[in-house]
This record gives sequence, structure tokens and C-alpha cells, in this order.
Amino acid sequence: MSDEEEVLGGFESVDELQSHGINVQDISKLKAAGIVTILGVAQTTRRHLLKIKGLSEAKVEKLKETVAKMLPPPFLTGTEIADRRQNVIYITTGSESVDAMLGGGIPTQSITEIFGEYRTGKTQLCHTLCVSTQLPENQGGASGKVAYIDTEGTFRPDRVKAVADRYGVDAAMALDNVLCARAWSSEQQCDLLVELAVRFVEDRTYKLLIVDSIMNLFRQDYSGRGELSERQQKLNQFLARLQKLAEEFNVAVILTNQVQADPGVSFQMTHYCKGVTIQLISLYLQATAMFAGPSMKAVGGHILAHASAVRIQLRKGRGDERIARLQDSPDMPEAEATYVLKSGGWEDSS
Repeated sequence: MSDEEEVLGGFESVDELQSHGINVQDISKLKAAGIVTILGVAQTTRRHLLKIKGLSEAKVEKLKETVAKMLPPPFLTGTEIADRRQNVIYITTGSESVDAMLGGGIPTQSITEIFGEYRTGKTQLCHTLCVSTQLPENQGGASGKVAYIDTEGTFRPDRVKAVADRYGVDAAMALDNVLCARAWSSEQQCDLLVELAVRFVEDRTYKLLIVDSIMNLFRQDYSGRGELSERQQKLNQFLARLQKLAEEFNVAVILTNQVQADPGVSFQMTHYCKGVTIQLISLYLQATAMFAGPSMKAVGGHILAHASAVRIQLRKGRGDERIARLQDSPDMPEAEATYVLKSGGWEDSS
């Protein structure tokens, strides 16, 4: 994207507001709240702007009027949107079969959710992408840096080095281009996005943001049905900010997610077979699990499912093979692809 296109799209820093009559103190308050671009101001509701200490109704209205004049018209033709979509970059997963299933790889400007049981390669994909993102575009990369929010303590520099060796990339340079933060609470996880927004304005070379994993700390901090509503509200706010970052800075967002057994199958069978003994129901469910596999679903509910433009489910296959199933995508049909986990990350199964 050219500099002129960035300005027209509202991606310039909020510092530009100073030349339009907004004082420095108010601009600093916006930055402290994680609103760092002109488009970010436009995307934030008046209600949330009023929650920022020191911003009165008059100041918020002036902000809204100012950014409205600076931004292009909100409605675009299909041709104009298609031109903007030309800026989307597809980052290789390391497996050509998975890339083909995705239409080229992990897309920027979108949230991609990766979920599956343990040892299916969720974190290994993150390590692979830490290096593949740095490759030139003609090699399946994005020539960019990576931001990594680690909520489980599973980021391993040695794995990044191994992937770098596979691609012939200098390992030390690859690690220098990965910015990693360890989050210990869902609140800190949300605060890290504010800091990243500031960094993304200062350094436009970031092309990938990884959250591994998205739900771990939310499940830890909010327990039971009594806190479910508050948890989902906080999660929704976090996802909304992620989507803004993805579109504002043309970065790909990868969310890994945990799974849990789907009790819906058992409940439906028990309800349907009221007159049958518990033993027969148990035998039926065991047989179903044996032939069809256990019924698993991603945690996070519909809020997370709807926020993710691309959803990929991972499961174990025969031997060392793993299977990636594309569950949802605005561009590609449902499909499956196989891959294997090796020292160099995700690779095609031979």
C-alpha cells in the first residue's frame, strides 16, 4: 500500500489531529486508551470515548467531526473494495496442501482461529508462522515482523531456530523479528493490545499477531455460569480490538483455541431414549465415539466463532499425520488437508 493510500484510508497517526485543532493532551489520552490512528477514532463509539478521563461531550463531538472530514466517504464501490483487497497478503503455513485449502495461506486483514485437541500442532503452527512471515512475498511470506502474546508459556525460541534452519533464515535475525509478551491474566492480555497498537503505528513492518491461546486466561479468570456473561462481554471487546488492528495495519491475526467435549450429543441421546436403560445408552455412545470419533467443540461460544473470518479444526490422523479441516471461510469451501509435524514445523505428509 502506498503512503498516499494509507493517508486516504485513515491509517495515519492520531498525531495528525493536532494540525486540525485537537490539543496534544487530548491526543495523549487517546493513545493511552489504545486509539492510535484516525480510523481508530472513527471506529470507537462516542460512549466509549466519553469513558476516557478528561474527554467531555464537546471534545468527543469535535473529535468525531474532525475525523469525519479527514476520512474518505464510508461507502465504496465493489471495484474500490476489490482494489483494497489487493493489499491482502497470504502467509504460508509450511504445508502446501494446507495453503491450497486456504486459498494461499493465512490472510492478513482477518482473524484466523485454529482449534483442536492436544498434540495436533497449534503452537507448532505459531512457531512456523514466526519464521514464514519474515520470508519474501514470492516465497510465501510477508516480509514482516511478528507480535506474539503467549498466555500458556509455550513459546520456545529453539523451535523458531529450527524452523529458521529449514527455510535458510538466520536464526538470530528471525528471533529478533519476533516480539513476544507473556500474559498472566485476561486483563493483562487486553492491555497488551493497547501497547501493540502504539508499536504498530511506529513500526509498520509487523504483519502477524499471534495469541496462543485466546481463551486460556479468560477461562481462568471467569468461572461458572454466574460470570459467563461478563467473560463473553470482555472477550467480545478483545476480539473487536483485534479486528480493528487487523484491518488498520494489514496484519494477519492467529488465535489458537482449546476444545472441550460437546455434551450436546450425550444429552440428545439421553433425552431421545428416555425409555431405554442407561447401559444401552452408554454402549451406543461408546460405539459412536469409536467409529465417528469423540464430539469436540471449540471453547469461547458463538462470539468467538463469529469474530473469526477463518476457522480451522485440527485433529489426529493415522500415524504421524494430522488433519486440518476448514470449517469456515468467506473465500473457500469446506475442505480437509493433511500435514505432519517435524523439527522444521508444519510440512506436507509424504
